[in-house]
Amino acid sequence: MSIKAVDLNYVYSGGTAFEQHALFDVNFEIQDGEFVGLIGHTGSGKSTLTQHLNGLLKASSGALYYNGENIYDQGYDMKKLRSKVGLVFQYPEHQLFEIDVLTDVCFGPKNLGLSQEEAEQRAREALRLVGLDESFYRQSPFELSGGQKRRVAIAGVLAMEPEVLILDEPTAGLDPRGRDEILDVIKALHDGRGMTIILVSHSMEDVARYAGRLIVMNHGSKVFDGTPKEVFRHYKELETMGLAAPQITYLIHDLREQGVDLDADITTIEEARDAILKLWSGKKGSGERHV
Repeated sequence: MSIKAVDLNYVYSGGTAFEQHALFDVNFEIQDGEFVGLIGHTGSGKSTLTQHLNGLLKASSGALYYNGENIYDQGYDMKKLRSKVGLVFQYPEHQLFEIDVLTDVCFGPKNLGLSQEEAEQRAREALRLVGLDESFYRQSPFELSGGQKRRVAIAGVLAMEPEVLILDEPTAGLDPRGRDEILDVIKALHDGRGMTIILVSHSMEDVARYAGRLIVMNHGSKVFDGTPKEVFRHYKELETMGLAAPQITYLIHDLREQGVDLDADITTIEEARDAILKLWSGKKGSGERHV
């Protein structure tokens, strides 16, 4: 499975006084099982780009391939694409509307033409994947906590059995506990089921910790594409785009300037902890040998 964008351009309100070029010649390929972080300042084009990946928006020019097929070819089955490339919008709980949790999660599968029994089977499995047991099934989704609502909304997309899951700021507005719960669910889907994840986020800490690859958008163009360590080496350039590196990166650079021998590519708190403990134990061992 792969998603491939070739010279993708998108213009809002083309040919009018309100014309706005949102994407400029965007090229990339995402392989099966990748965990990709998509980052960029507000207005960078990242949300517009994600809506192209399952056909909600059609490029003004260029091509988009899913499993080797151009989705813009005549007769391409967009309904099938949208069942395979699931998109969870920002604040997806605003789209909850059914009388109870199970019925809400059943909506997508039933819309695909599945029977009530098949839809419920998928819904139960999806709710299990996001960590909600049967005690939640007959509750109104509006009675749940923010994090629980978010999990129900994600389950609604998972019940469609997508191969790719795109999440646009899935932790926005959640408290720290709810945020960690949602990120743990996403990580489990990737690690346990091999699902391809595309995570749109403003949190550099989150993408550094979870993503294996980052795509950076700025003014509608792709400017960086690489591992988090490769991308965050350009933290000064990211700052000019309204972005930054994880906070720990700045601390590591400050320590290095003071002569502490730490790897400049450290991007997570866990890496920093391990490196500092290793450095400390090495110095302690060296001191003991001189006693």
